[in-house]
Amino acid sequence: MATIGAHGIMARLPAGYEGRIFLRPSAGVGVTYPVAQFGTFPLPDDIGDFGSGAVTIMGPLDVFATLFEYGPESVGTALFARQGMPKVLSPDNFSPVMLRRGIVGQSGTQWFFTEAGRPFSLYAVLGSHALRNSLVPKVNALIASLTVSQTSAETSGSGPQWN
Repeated sequence: MATIGAHGIMARLPAGYEGRIFLRPSAGVGVTYPVAQFGTFPLPDDIGDFGSGAVTIMGPLDVFATLFEYGPESVGTALFARQGMPKVLSPDNFSPVMLRRGIVGQSGTQWFFTEAGRPFSLYAVLGSHALRNSLVPKVNALIASLTVSQTSAETSGSGPQWN
């Protein structure tokens, strides 16, 4: 089991997963925050924060997930009122209409929450909605492997971590 960590996010990758944790380069304006991406398939080098460019190549047995941090101004807002990352998801939490980009056969879920004083979104995509009963345990194994510390993006880790 490989372990990756950067920017106050750590993952003990479950078998079959690869992942990376990084900061998007700033476009010259504002601050960027950590993005952690995970998949049970080879992740392309250049994909969108929420998987554009990756979910289109997923197979029906694959899972993709993003842990995306928002700015500190989001803490305390209604959207991020949930305290703590969801620990266990059920097949009922996944729906084809939850996808950022609808791809026939896939389904997704998105959760907004605050963990260790930091606002996040967890977005997960299943390669097959019909197989969600067997795929959701893969997502839950990933969630169980994730930890977030109070360390801010500006003071932790200097570069991306991949596995």
